[in-house]
Amino acid sequence: MQTLGLYLSIPFCKSKCTYCNFASGVYPASQIDGYITRVIDDLRAMRSHAAEWGTELPEIVDTVYLGGGTPSLLSAEQLSRLFSALRREFVVLPASEITVECAPGQLEDASLASMAENGVNRISFGVQSFIDAEAKHSGRLHTREMALADLNRVRSAGISRLSLDLIAGLPGQTAGSWQESLEVLGSTGVDHASVYMLEVDDDSRLGREVNAGGFRYYAPQVPTDEAITDMYEEATGFLEKLGLQQYEISNFARKGRESRHNLKYWDRKPYLGLGLDAHSMLRAEDGAAMRFATTDELPGYMEAPSWQPRRLAREEELEETWFLGLRRNAGVNLRELAAQFGEETVREIQPTLVDLECEDLIVLSGSEVRLTARGRMVSNEVFERFLATTPVS
Repeated sequence: MQTLGLYLSIPFCKSKCTYCNFASGVYPASQIDGYITRVIDDLRAMRSHAAEWGTELPEIVDTVYLGGGTPSLLSAEQLSRLFSALRREFVVLPASEITVECAPGQLEDASLASMAENGVNRISFGVQSFIDAEAKHSGRLHTREMALADLNRVRSAGISRLSLDLIAGLPGQTAGSWQESLEVLGSTGVDHASVYMLEVDDDSRLGREVNAGGFRYYAPQVPTDEAITDMYEEATGFLEKLGLQQYEISNFARKGRESRHNLKYWDRKPYLGLGLDAHSMLRAEDGAAMRFATTDELPGYMEAPSWQPRRLAREEELEETWFLGLRRNAGVNLRELAAQFGEETVREIQPTLVDLECEDLIVLSGSEVRLTARGRMVSNEVFERFLATTPVS
């Protein structure tokens, strides 16, 4: 039975984080209701669009993810409208994983109650730091006390699957403050954590200030790349001791508590994204991958989503298989690769595999290819080596 993952983009924020380059922003609250109507219209139209494009759109949904932005800003009524529309257009399995991203301190009681009533069973909190000064300097609006209080509120509402995000490399962060954030995370007993290494994007406010040599947003206090690497390595060891096993470069979970929705991305399973700057991957009738995305400009999206479906060439599918598969600790299975792309493809990549193994960047175990701990630290470089040698027979 083919199932679908559904992603709904909610791009509204109370404030824009200094490091953020996502298609999100601070918009008048009055725009949210019209946006929800636009997303619901797209939900209703998607099945006919998929037929026009020659793509298969599974009717059964087993994962739903509301991301952003700050989906927790939606009112109880807006959440109910969205989930009601979703269930009118698709069959949402009773055991589906339904996740909502929330910002600490930005979750009203009525909205939380609506989430629980509408089947939300997983919350992802964008904490980023449990150190109040670090959170404030980055544009976050919460304190440690607020974050911990919200965890308790969500649990009291009957939602037990919780994930916390931390960022290694925030301005002013030190080895000591990072350890403190990790210890607070550990004390919460959550079953999932995401740890991201700060990448200073040129299009973010922080990135522009760093490039200009300025002082706003505490730009001079951004840790060095070496310090950020050390923090990441510290986190992987710390979380493993807590029983949160790494299953993807940035993600850690207790057994059976991995994000089933995000696994669809890395396993290249069908998913549909609706809303601003939402990406999708569906399969054509012959099995080929079809990708499309909406515009990242809110006024343009409100007029039309601007979908432009594109069928991937087999070379692109092979590159994706390496790039996405190696993000997971489980890695890439060479037998499955050969079955999909041909034995010659695997033979051609062997010299690259040998070189990378000699450099301690990957490990070959039977038919499995996985990144080593060192390889995960320089994963983009490893991916580039694979992309340079991906023939398809």
